[in-house]
Amino acid sequence: MLALAAVVLGLPVRGADAPANPGKIRVLLLTGEDAAAHNWKDMAAATKGILEAAGKFDITQVEDLKTLEAADALAKFDVIVQTGCFLKKMDLSDQGKENLLNFVKNGKAIYLQHLATASFPKWKEFAALAGRNWVMGKSGHSARGPFTADIADATHPITKGLKGFPTDDELYSKLQGTAEIQALVTADSKFSNKTEPLVFVHPYGQGRVVVNNFGHDKKALETPEVRILVARGVEWAATGAVSPAP
Repeated sequence: MLALAAVVLGLPVRGADAPANPGKIRVLLLTGEDAAAHNWKDMAAATKGILEAAGKFDITQVEDLKTLEAADALAKFDVIVQTGCFLKKMDLSDQGKENLLNFVKNGKAIYLQHLATASFPKWKEFAALAGRNWVMGKSGHSARGPFTADIADATHPITKGLKGFPTDDELYSKLQGTAEIQALVTADSKFSNKTEPLVFVHPYGQGRVVVNNFGHDKKALETPEVRILVARGVEWAATGAVSPAP
């Protein structure tokens, strides 16, 4: 079984200043407001720990949308990793929306995890950016519990060498959208009676989008294969490749 390094560094959270480690992938970890069903602080901490353990990333964590409002600040990063779901308390200005879309369109990347795709429900282009997104009242899942995830594409750098695996999570179903996506990991849903894409990728302009629907909580993010999918997904989004562990 593939495994990531087990050591999680206890690095402090920085503001959205320039990342400090040259040669590493510069990550803006965007978290904050979420639905009542999630502990967004635990989700962000678990995701940050996975990336730190991989040893390839310089991570700046923010808990609001201010960095998206400044194109110069956003340009310091290679990839946005969004674990927060922004539904009510926070919204983006028109300039912030333009900055986010241009960031990806012009060749950078965004990685959206779990309920992050439900953000900004009135902003149609964010749904297009996600490719498939959670829509309140339409999307859903059966009760959280164990299920088997299947590898739909074993040749992609994110999933290469992985095999189907058991996990304990929410199996997101009935995501909305019509964009052409490349499904990498799927699972058979009792909620929809369909095979649902759980990890998928697609281009947006010149940039890359990765959506990983795993990660309801810290426990879900402890599944070894899910940890691999997180680290590889962020790296591939940022660079278009997955390099050997340092």
